[in-house]
Amino acid sequence: MKSGVLRRGLSQLPVHMGSFRAIIFGPWRAVLVLGVTQILAWGALFYPPVLTVPLIAADRGWSMTFAMSGFSLALFTAGLLSPRVGALIDRHGGHRVMPAGSVAAALGLVALAYAQHPAAYIAVWILLGAAIAMSLYDPAFSTLGRIFGADARRPITALTLVGGFASTVSWPATQFLIANVGWRGAYLVYAALLACVAAPLLAVALPRSRAGASLDREARPPAPAAVLPAKGLPFLLLAGAFATYAFVPSGLSAHLLAIFRRAGMDAATVVAIGALFGPSQVMARIGELAFARRVHPLNVARFAVGMLVLACALFALFGISAVVATVFMVMFGMANGLLTIARGAVPLALFGPAGYGHTMGRIGRAFLAMQAIAPFALALAAERGSDASVFAIVAAFALLSFFALLAIHRPADKQA
Repeated sequence: MKSGVLRRGLSQLPVHMGSFRAIIFGPWRAVLVLGVTQILAWGALFYPPVLTVPLIAADRGWSMTFAMSGFSLALFTAGLLSPRVGALIDRHGGHRVMPAGSVAAALGLVALAYAQHPAAYIAVWILLGAAIAMSLYDPAFSTLGRIFGADARRPITALTLVGGFASTVSWPATQFLIANVGWRGAYLVYAALLACVAAPLLAVALPRSRAGASLDREARPPAPAAVLPAKGLPFLLLAGAFATYAFVPSGLSAHLLAIFRRAGMDAATVVAIGALFGPSQVMARIGELAFARRVHPLNVARFAVGMLVLACALFALFGISAVVATVFMVMFGMANGLLTIARGAVPLALFGPAGYGHTMGRIGRAFLAMQAIAPFALALAAERGSDASVFAIVAAFALLSFFALLAIHRPADKQA
């Protein structure tokens, strides 16, 4: 069943990808380059802290709260810089901005390995925040928007299909490196990969020009008659919808497995349930590529957040058990997989390709700030309340996101 869906999904890629020469020399090369570099960037910057920060705190004699605050500060810094980074990509291209992000990330990871003073530690995370703003999905989507224009939805989907494996690769690799060379050695290895692999690839291999009319026109979804201005109520609703959604995966990624352990599940079961998240993301993205390419991305976003609300309701109805946790993790992974695509595709569909990078950066500002806040907010809820209150808060944020998405009227809707 899965192999059939995978074949169908891959068959929906444009004919340009059927030719190896077209992939290497055409605009779709951007998806290959960004696929590799996104795995490296997410794998080096976003996923390791859950494994490395406790070791840093123990090694330096700092509290876990202080040590983890560095990562939160990095996300907050990334949010502040995100609009500026998007505007730079609009003007100069990802082939100039994103390599600088990889170099900054490499320098930051090296500095992190040797930062002994608390002030130096905080300063390093600010640098890494700037690197995050120039390295993860938002600048990658902005780069694809610049290259493909209004036709960037399928490249974005294809990129997230590859990027969905970042956590699958990063956590085992980080654990292996920690066991063999320690957390400092792990960060030095990641710094070398970013400086010697990611930065050159982005600088040399990313396409410089827009794809324009070279895409397969028959496979395009019908374009709306008009686009909305990226301001006012529609923009605020969309930015708010993505920001309130961002609270959910950021908060749950820090606490969900611990909640399952407190519910009485053994460690092996918890790890097995957690491992379902990545494949569920990927399968949802394949499904979007195969079956939803003619569905407006706003409706895809509504469906995904609605599915997450239903998943949260399972715990209220049936309590926390291994079966319910398994179903929840699959639905959560699928929702997140679709929302990642929607975060790039919906602004493009609603507001158009003009200034897309800056629009993505403005949306990313609130998104990343909420990502920084969520782990601490849910930790406080779990400490002073209960695990049930954690899921209630998560469900409330998901509902806010869902209602905000429902309130957005597409350009075609306004003309009807």
